Amino acid sequence: MPWVNQDLCTGCSACIVECPVEAISLDEYEKASINNDECIRCGRCHEVCPEEAVRHDSERIPMEVTENMEHVGHLLKHYENRKERLAFLERMIRNFKKQKKVADLTIDKITAMISGMQGE
Repeated sequence: MPWVNQDLCTGCSACIVECPVEAISLDEYEKASINNDECIRCGRCHEVCPEEAVRHDSERIPMEVTENMEHVGHLLKHYENRKERLAFLERMIRNFKKQKKVADLTIDKITAMISGMQGE
C-alpha cells in the first residue's frame, strides 16, 4: 500500500486531485494522508507527486519489522519464566509463518489471474 513521507510532502494536493476514488486528503498538518481502506492501488498519486513523497510499501519493510519486534517484545514481558517465553515466541513464529503462507497463496492466485488474462 502506498504511504506518504510526511517529511517530503508539501501539501500541494496534486495527489488529491489525481486520486480517482478520493482516498487522499490533507491532515491537520496540511500533509497528504492516504486512506488505505479506500485506496485502489492505481499508482496515480505516486506518479504525480512532484516531491516524491508518495512512497512504495517495500520501503517500509524495515520499519514494519521493527514494529513487529517491538510488539513481540511488549507481549513477551507478560511471561515470567523462560519456558513460557519460549512457548510464546514459538507461537509468534507460527503466527508469522501463517501470514507468510496466506500472502504466498494469494500471490499464486493473483499470478494465475494474470496468466488467465494474458491468454484472453
